[in-house]
Amino acid sequence: MDNLIANLPGYVGFTLVILWILRASIRIVAEYERGVIFRLGRVVGAKGPGLFFIIPIVDRMVVVDTRVVTLDVPSQEAITKDNVTIKVNAVCYFRVLDPEAAVVNVVNYLMATQQIAQTTLRSVMGQSELDDLLAERDQINRKLQMIIDDQTEPWGVKVSVVEVKDLELPSSMQRAMARQAEAEREKRAKIIHAEGELEASVKLAEAANVMSYQSGAMQLRYLQTLSEISVEHNSTIIFPLPIEMLSAFMGRSDGNSNDMGVKVVDGSE
Repeated sequence: MDNLIANLPGYVGFTLVILWILRASIRIVAEYERGVIFRLGRVVGAKGPGLFFIIPIVDRMVVVDTRVVTLDVPSQEAITKDNVTIKVNAVCYFRVLDPEAAVVNVVNYLMATQQIAQTTLRSVMGQSELDDLLAERDQINRKLQMIIDDQTEPWGVKVSVVEVKDLELPSSMQRAMARQAEAEREKRAKIIHAEGELEASVKLAEAANVMSYQSGAMQLRYLQTLSEISVEHNSTIIFPLPIEMLSAFMGRSDGNSNDMGVKVVDGSE
């Protein structure tokens, strides 16, 4: 018993060493993580997910997150191809496909990807005209995605989507674009009005051609116009009466009064 008590500190120390070794050798990696193992400075490989063991002191593990990262590209000031100063920002979505390359080939893949996105954004804006940036946003996004993805491929990073969020123009340029849009709308309105006048003139010419061959058509048109004018509250109406209508009435009356109360007298009497 005395020997056990005397050796108790040694047992306790040995037990603590064993527990420390177990604690240092056991690693648990989540489903969305990978552990890159370095053994004496050399890459052994990426392990995970789950539980595995490493050699304490000899091995070192770096955990890499393989989920999609949303990277906000800060607002950048750039000059377009047609010499317009703009401010533009974007968002970049990427994920790590090769954990070993993301740890070995670059110091900080998050910072490196952000810097590449910023410089590429300014470069693409400088190679494009303002009208293209406003009208062909999808094409600009695809171009940004391809360029950034090519730059980050050696780091094991896959850029899936790049979207330009906001494009800020100078106030003077905004006023000029507003005037241009207003002028364009006025141009379309005048063109539509001219086309309407042309179509109306064609139809009127066709109607006049029909009336020229039908004597009764002109009389019906006069009666219709008289009916439309009578709706208005006018005190005096001056209405031209064609000779053809008088002749028709004179032919029907045979010297008697017509429906309007006017007596027609034959001049031969």
